[in-house]
Amino acid sequence: MKRSISLTLLVLGLGAVVVATGVVLQPAKNDLPSMVVYKSPTCGCCVKWVEHMENAGFEVESRDMRDMGAIKSQLGVPRSVGSCHTAVVDGYIVEGHVPPEHVERLLEERPGIRGIAVPGMPIGSPGMEGPNPEPYDVVTFDENGSTGIFARVEL
Repeated sequence: MKRSISLTLLVLGLGAVVVATGVVLQPAKNDLPSMVVYKSPTCGCCVKWVEHMENAGFEVESRDMRDMGAIKSQLGVPRSVGSCHTAVVDGYIVEGHVPPEHVERLLEERPGIRGIAVPGMPIGSPGMEGPNPEPYDVVTFDENGSTGIFARVEL
């Protein structure tokens, strides 16, 4: 009986803390690694993509770059898969408007590739929301520039 009263008081005490402070304890989002995103300082869709990543639980550091071609070349992003921003997360490259769930899948499966990309800027991809969304592919790429299909996104 004494234990039941103590537990009740603990629960009531925690409830009072929540009411008094407005702080609600929530389970931690996935323990996802942080990522660095290289982007143009004037690109609005890149900012929106970063918001998608943060909402999915990634901690994101954005770095504005004047010469995106140089960073893509340095990181080994093939021109054929290029887009407007480039991210580095846990040893992988993520090029363009890749949905967060596919970045998470990449990190879970850890395939022997350099990275994944959404080439171009398809309407309907994260950060490129708009009318008339288009289906698009998330592609893989390796150090030699070879590509493959990682996922097909149907909207």
